[in-house]
Amino acid sequence: MTSFEQFLVGAGINLAVAILIVRFIYYPAAHQKSYVFLLLIFNIVIYFVMSMLTSIELSLGMGFGLFAIFTVLRYRTEEIPIREITYLFVTLALPVMNSTLAAGGDLPRLAVANVVTVAALFILERSWGFHFEATKHVTYERIELITPDRYDDLVADLRLRTGLDVTLVEVGEVNFLRDIAELTVHYHATAVEDPRRRESQLQAPRTATTRTETTN
Repeated sequence: MTSFEQFLVGAGINLAVAILIVRFIYYPAAHQKSYVFLLLIFNIVIYFVMSMLTSIELSLGMGFGLFAIFTVLRYRTEEIPIREITYLFVTLALPVMNSTLAAGGDLPRLAVANVVTVAALFILERSWGFHFEATKHVTYERIELITPDRYDDLVADLRLRTGLDVTLVEVGEVNFLRDIAELTVHYHATAVEDPRRRESQLQAPRTATTRTETTN
């Protein structure tokens, strides 16, 4: 197999894996279209840059250099959620790995590495064998329920009004002048939970006495 054929095979595998991860694993769980563009473009461009380097040692050095640049940018730009940071790292690492293995003609290891990566992401996103717990900060107005003896009523009310499987509630600052309390709500969450559905639950229709607000 010529070097050009190795380049084409590696590019095809890299692009197919990137689309599989971003479109069919990441997007159904996160629904963040802006990051889809970022993840795919980074993956494609980095593969072509790595493929232009004839030395494997130079390719690896350039790959680590890109990670260093990414780290600097991480602290100088808008904060990116942990999930997106993880996927960005994966889409940065894949083209470095794929271009290096394809240039060396080591297609079996290339295939195994990509399959294992995709399988691990799929299993973790589906929560198979894992239990995830998330938290929300809630501004709560029914302060008569925050006393220890009415804890069960507080949990039941939050479950009813948010639609979440609340497991623990921590009472923070209490403002008796405004009759509100700041709560930290812990609840069971799956990795594939639809963020739009969660937001619609937390923004349920309000009545004159219901002023529950959440902040991410």
